[in-house]
Amino acid sequence: MSRSIPYPQRLPLARLPTPLQLLDRLSQEYGVHLYLKRDDQTGLLTSGNKVRKLEFLVRDVLDQGCDMLVTCGALQSNHARATAAVAARLGLKCLLVLRGNPQEVFHGNLLLDRLLGADIFYVTPEEYQKVDEVFASIDQKLRKSGRKPYLIPEGGSNALGAFGYVAAAEELYHQTKAQGLPIDSIACAVGSGGTYAGLLLGKKLLNLPFEIYGINVGDTAEYFQNRIFGIIQDAIKLYRLPIEVKTEEIQIIDGYVGLGYGQSQTQELELIRDVARKEGVALDPVYTGKAMYGLLDQLKKDHRRFGQNVLFLHTGGVFSLFGISKELSGLL
Repeated sequence: MSRSIPYPQRLPLARLPTPLQLLDRLSQEYGVHLYLKRDDQTGLLTSGNKVRKLEFLVRDVLDQGCDMLVTCGALQSNHARATAAVAARLGLKCLLVLRGNPQEVFHGNLLLDRLLGADIFYVTPEEYQKVDEVFASIDQKLRKSGRKPYLIPEGGSNALGAFGYVAAAEELYHQTKAQGLPIDSIACAVGSGGTYAGLLLGKKLLNLPFEIYGINVGDTAEYFQNRIFGIIQDAIKLYRLPIEVKTEEIQIIDGYVGLGYGQSQTQELELIRDVARKEGVALDPVYTGKAMYGLLDQLKKDHRRFGQNVLFLHTGGVFSLFGISKELSGLL
């Protein structure tokens, strides 16, 4: 590590550093040392990886004098729930634009959204394809009513939010150095691109030795390479970062979307069950369950692909399990 990072201002919200955990039984089973970075333990109503991004975004909210957070996501969005929790913590109003049908009975993250006081604006999948236009309309109406809204993109994934995982990469470097853990590779779920973008920025800024792999849980590898590259280039330009990143450095492992974003296959749910019973760790069905399934499948095919010491980023999302209780119950 040879550079200091020109971080934007941040508002400390997360419980950091998050611990590292060796998965003993899975390590024996797959022939590698498999670790977890427990970002499911960042606190603030178990907000997972989202709160790291929100630390930077919400500081900008307060600096601009805004009084309302507006963001978007799927009906069981972890990011939406984390944003609602941060808004409640800071005394801000919150509006969530969620893709799905209006619900009379709330479950999982949606229940917590409402418990935390967030208002919900439901949109159809077709309307969500033009969410920027929806945002613009909402922003205009709120400003006319006297509000000062701050629009946060899906997943908090933009140049500013990505610094949450630049900081996480630096945190991980110091942890592994202090504990004598020579990590060869990091794997994480990719759903909106900001977490991966931040990790790769951190790797480049600090000359870190490990490889970073993303396992997409929706869309395609090509889509996410372009999206992540855009976030990285925005960060380099806006914050004058002294690095260069090429598209081919963005390593996305495709083939594990399964039935689609937020849709679970039986083998993915079985994997969630097995990890819980073998390691006492709960994965979620939308992100970490799919991504861990993909990682372990790759290790089955070639246990040397990622090196001997592999770290999986646990980004949280356990509340999503309660949204699929019926499907999961049949496997227990």
